Amino acid sequence: MLKVSRSNLLDRLHGRQKGRSPRYRKQDDDRHLPFIRELCEARAANGYRRITARLNRLLAANDERVNHKRVYRLMKQDGLLLPRYTGRPQERCHNGQVITLKPDLRWCSDGFEIRCWNKEVVRVAFSLDCCDRELMRYVATTGGITGEMVQDLLLESLEYRFGQSERVPHPLEWLTDNGSCYIAKETRAFASSLGFVVCTTPVRSPQSNGMAEAFVKTFKRDYVYLNDLPDAATVMARLPEWIEDYNRSHPHKGLKMKSPWEYRAELASNE
Repeated sequence: MLKVSRSNLLDRLHGRQKGRSPRYRKQDDDRHLPFIRELCEARAANGYRRITARLNRLLAANDERVNHKRVYRLMKQDGLLLPRYTGRPQERCHNGQVITLKPDLRWCSDGFEIRCWNKEVVRVAFSLDCCDRELMRYVATTGGITGEMVQDLLLESLEYRFGQSERVPHPLEWLTDNGSCYIAKETRAFASSLGFVVCTTPVRSPQSNGMAEAFVKTFKRDYVYLNDLPDAATVMARLPEWIEDYNRSHPHKGLKMKSPWEYRAELASNE
């Protein structure tokens, strides 16, 4: 005798073994597919996991939920899956962790450019919480990002999270790269006067500000590249709409496929 348990065989013989979950019904595939097609058309850059998160938001009103594997199968059958990304960027050594376990322990900032069809360039700098991924505040210009603009960004972010306060209530890291607008003496002094712990990334190490870098990639992929960019005025007028949509509805894997505002609401309800 091998003395190996075969209780599953007994359960099967006596009919005690549970089969497929009763929540799954094959006929529901035809009902879900139109919603999936509509979401894929509206969010052309979203993969199957984010489409699953958005579909579950729609189904939540009826107390329904679908598995991401089911959505993957339906999208594959309908030819809706994104092509697999095969690019491999140059690897650089990076030790440490950018993400924090609670909000308002570390904020990160970075800048990026949006090139319009008429050759104008919109430059944007933003502040992002390294826990909930909320884009708190941003500044945009057709010129260069200056130290004064970064100082305004710092103050607006402080007032957004902590109200009319002159300093942060606890030590809070301000993580940036080594751009001239960030490392200017006046900018660093202003940040320190507000109570921020100023941190900059090592030279040639963008991974050390990886959360900000990831946001730039996501924002360009899901918003900038999927919209018309005729001129700078149009782009700057659309930025508030894009940023609000990101905060309200963009699912994050690190937030269990919740958006920044959904995650913050859940944290507030648990306090």
